Amino acid sequence: MRKRCKRKIWSTAINPVAHAIAGAAVTDRASLNKLRAKEYAALDEFVHGRGTLDHWKTLTDLLNLSEMMAKQGVGIEVLDACQKAQDALIKAGKRFETTGKFGFDGPGIQAMRDLIEYADLQQSSISRSEFERIIEKTRNDMASNMDKIVVMT
Repeated sequence: MRKRCKRKIWSTAINPVAHAIAGAAVTDRASLNKLRAKEYAALDEFVHGRGTLDHWKTLTDLLNLSEMMAKQGVGIEVLDACQKAQDALIKAGKRFETTGKFGFDGPGIQAMRDLIEYADLQQSSISRSEFERIIEKTRNDMASNMDKIVVMT
């Protein structure tokens, strides 16, 4: 008896034309609003001195993504705001080491607010597929640089 091949029948649940159009379109406002709400919530917790490591990660992810977008040519004017926000996050980290609480000073709060505004403009000006490509590039860049990070003591 011969072996019989069982051919895969691909599901037609995804319309390839609609999928391509969605990837080429600008990221929808509802998705960006969810992301923005999470970032503003993290900033609010930092402002009130109740920040946690999850909030820290949310803000550093925002910083890294905005910086990568700027390096890829999307809103290069954000690099100055990224540097100020990075300095504020470093100060907040040092404060956490001494007091056990995350928080920002006045210029740090303003730097993070500016960064969130720039990030919103960056993310709403590119297609969803480009946005996802930059997210993946940022993730890969961070993973490859983990062995180069030196912990200051």
